[in-house]
Amino acid sequence: MSPRFTIVGNYISPYVRKVLACMELKGLAYDIDPITPFVGDDRFSELSPLRRIPVLIEGELVLNDSSVICQYLEDRFPAPSLYPADVAQRAKARWLEEYCDTHLANVLVWKLFYQKAILRRVFHEETDEAVVERARNVEIPAAIDYLESQLPAEGFAFGELSIADISIASYFRTASFVRYTIDAERWPRTAQLVDRTQSLPVFQQLGHWEETALRLPVTEQRAALQAAGAPLTSWTMGSHTPRKGLARME
Repeated sequence: MSPRFTIVGNYISPYVRKVLACMELKGLAYDIDPITPFVGDDRFSELSPLRRIPVLIEGELVLNDSSVICQYLEDRFPAPSLYPADVAQRAKARWLEEYCDTHLANVLVWKLFYQKAILRRVFHEETDEAVVERARNVEIPAAIDYLESQLPAEGFAFGELSIADISIASYFRTASFVRYTIDAERWPRTAQLVDRTQSLPVFQQLGHWEETALRLPVTEQRAALQAAGAPLTSWTMGSHTPRKGLARME
């Protein structure tokens, strides 16, 4: 029997979505404490010293960083594999995952989603429209230009579904919450890959939990998810006082 894991992190986070997608595809059971890193209490700081999500807990084992967690799950539960078998392609898939976790996250999450959603709803601060405009008009297009050069005309990035596809689709899913969509005429390869991946049952199921929480204040999300039947922990590391700290959702 496979163990039951605990995940600390909000469904809306692309880093959390990536880990949950891998767990769902591998048939792994988990409970989730769906907090944002901005409301994590002191216990959260002890488990995640950089105050980032997700955190995976398995007995005494605590793992941080979505890429570390996904690789651990792949090593421990190799079927179905979410990394290409070919050594060179596997390295390329890991690179695309890293590109998403760093640069794509910077322009889609921190310069767009964070500015337009988190600053307003969690910290009650004004959006820096100059940051958003530059991201939309310069930085995001440049990032997608690179992805477009790396992806096939049809299908997944490396034939079968892999961590690269899951990562790319996860970040554009979060960007869609602030109404960002890929121009399919300008970037057809990226658009078709994102559409194909987000259409998978696992993304549709996670999307149900995301939509349940999306329009609610952080303090009301847990109750709504519980009422909807999400697999929640019996406890939470959430607090009622948001703080910025070092929080980045990796």
